[in-house]
Amino acid sequence: MSSDLKVALCERFGEHRIHELPVKEGEMPLLLMELESKSPVSVLMTNGLSNFKMKVPEKMAGREFNELYFCLPSYWEWSDLENPRMNWVYPWIQRLTKFVIEKDTWFGPGHTMPCGQDMQSLSDTMLQNHFFLTDPILLSDELKPVEVNGNTVHFLGIIPIFPDEMDYKQGKGTFKLLKKLSQHGVTEKLDDYRSTTLKSKWILRR
Repeated sequence: MSSDLKVALCERFGEHRIHELPVKEGEMPLLLMELESKSPVSVLMTNGLSNFKMKVPEKMAGREFNELYFCLPSYWEWSDLENPRMNWVYPWIQRLTKFVIEKDTWFGPGHTMPCGQDMQSLSDTMLQNHFFLTDPILLSDELKPVEVNGNTVHFLGIIPIFPDEMDYKQGKGTFKLLKKLSQHGVTEKLDDYRSTTLKSKWILRR
């Protein structure tokens, strides 16, 4: 059965681009969207997190309803879903969703969270160990807010960041980290080959 969010996205992009993915019982439903931005990408998105009204602070009024997404590069081969280089996206989008609902809290642009208590790297090729939430960057036109059942639903991209980038964000703030990412062309699209945007000497100068 199609969700109201899926219906709204199908109206925006076309039904042929939106696919429901199988999930285990009790997990958040997921959508996989095939989009063509500046280059073809796939978007793995929660399909129902926006049914949960987040308790946002007063200054964030209007941002109570959100869906999370990973923007996936075209070179990821989806025929090999067991590949450890890519399969971490499934448990992590579920873990983030479960956390915000069970803790009855909220996510917004600029929020960060570690990749587990031990903060291990995400994969052998993706060495980042924190997540940074942001409004759409690469997909700013495609993923503008959408109206679903009278609510404005916003989309939050999940960007993996390196330990020194997390350190920089804590010391300098969200705006300066976003500026640093932008200067190096980093968006929400996952990139197995990117390195930190910071020079190691920054930590010594902090």
